[in-house]
Amino acid sequence: MYPITIPGRVITLREMRSDDAADALAIVGDDRVTQWLSFDSRDQAATVAMIEGTITRAQLDPRTEYYLAVADSTDRMIGFARLGLTGHQAAKLGYAISADHWGHGYATDAARTIVSYGFQELKLHRITAAIGPDNAASIAVADRLGMQHEGRLRDHVFTNGAWRDSLLCSILAPEWSADEG
Repeated sequence: MYPITIPGRVITLREMRSDDAADALAIVGDDRVTQWLSFDSRDQAATVAMIEGTITRAQLDPRTEYYLAVADSTDRMIGFARLGLTGHQAAKLGYAISADHWGHGYATDAARTIVSYGFQELKLHRITAAIGPDNAASIAVADRLGMQHEGRLRDHVFTNGAWRDSLLCSILAPEWSADEG
């Protein structure tokens, strides 16, 4: 399935394109954003490589991830949402929004849209998210999606020069309601 476009309530999820590199750098090159992610801030070359790799992986058959741009009403990339397929009917959820666009519900809409796609179109059974314990905004997104807190993964991620725990959350297909959030 390539390319795909998935409309949300206020955003659209679409395949990443090579011309998204500058907008992607505003996300993955910003310490305000990456302090919450599982990797350190990236420079321009690393961001271009990330976009190129994402485009290449999107065309694999079978597809192993859905790493999509979160686009605003002008089709500009303001974030990303990802489902990494991890096994039989399972995936890991990730998302990030440019700091300049925080506080408008874009992360919730992007996460809701990709989770709905995962359950309805990909027929997933389980979707998990690993969230930094200090990331109150992302924990709130998981709560709005109806995710259940399963536990704490100690020293789960090495980022920004230190080990960080993650809170593991999940939702199962029978629990999902696209009307959440």
